[in-house]
Amino acid sequence: MSAFDCGLRLRHAAMAVRVVAFVLLAFLWAPASFVSGPVGDAHAQQQPAGKIYRIGFLSQGAPPKAYLEALQQGLRERGYAEGRNLLWEFRFTDGSLDKLPQFAEELVRLKVDVILARASSGALPAQRATTSVPIVFVGVLDPVEIGLIPSLRHPGGNITGVAVAVSASDMAGKRVQLFKELVPTLKRVAMLSHPPHPTNGIQLRGAEAAARTLGVQLEAVPVRGADDFAPALNALRDINGVLHADTALFVTHRARLVDAMARRRLPAIYASRVYVEAGGLMSYGPNLLDHWKSAAAYVDKVLKGAKPGDLPVEQPTTFELVINNRTAKAIGLTFSPSLVSRADQVVE
Repeated sequence: MSAFDCGLRLRHAAMAVRVVAFVLLAFLWAPASFVSGPVGDAHAQQQPAGKIYRIGFLSQGAPPKAYLEALQQGLRERGYAEGRNLLWEFRFTDGSLDKLPQFAEELVRLKVDVILARASSGALPAQRATTSVPIVFVGVLDPVEIGLIPSLRHPGGNITGVAVAVSASDMAGKRVQLFKELVPTLKRVAMLSHPPHPTNGIQLRGAEAAARTLGVQLEAVPVRGADDFAPALNALRDINGVLHADTALFVTHRARLVDAMARRRLPAIYASRVYVEAGGLMSYGPNLLDHWKSAAAYVDKVLKGAKPGDLPVEQPTTFELVINNRTAKAIGLTFSPSLVSRADQVVE
């Protein structure tokens, strides 16, 4: 096969990914996109007559359906509806990072009104691609530490949004502490990491520090993609449990991750409730549905003329502990009364 033919096939494959992405998200959002009511109509009157806004969506992997629905609900409450005054330009990968810079540049060339970037893996390429197109991020860990913004109160430039946590290190450490409470005999724990991710090292250091304090040995297990989940877990020896870095890769492929844990009958703690809803054992983190609704508010403010750099970054104020009794019984674990009493939700 000639180099030209190879290149042509690659371009066709990339185009196919974008088409599938568009169809998938259009399917997920269709039920809500054309619903309007008193609240939506009232907000719609504040929009310029006949104005159609274009929003670029940049993400490492497809977000969970519930997140997209929360975002869509937040936009609808502010008078935006697909097909009426809103058009989307979707760009997301299968969980890899390689194409994100290219996709960010495409959105800039399309002259979208705002780029909605998911997580640091989407926000950093968007920031590098433009200093003029407004950027709203959602689900970013440690935005100051990774150099995305200089300050939470004054993000500056053309970017602002919602931080999923202001300290990725502290969040990882807290999950290790909860794991020790879940398994008091915990001696060795593995942490699945995703080295290319901007906050991977920060999270790993936080988990290692907490593990040392608790007298637990932590083993970092790097994975590059979802195909590595099962082999990485199968290679572990004398491990009492598993946690993972909070990255879009794991969220996107959470069903495969949870299934791999179940096959090994390993206790695991996850970063958000969507893992528990997929059959995972336990999760601790902020309520991300609220974050995606808040992202809609930021998009609305930017489209109405606010400068992103003048809008303080929203920080999480509440965190939720979700546990799955059914999964615990399947692997022979029992949650302590203390954990059960503190849980925000118990899946039976």
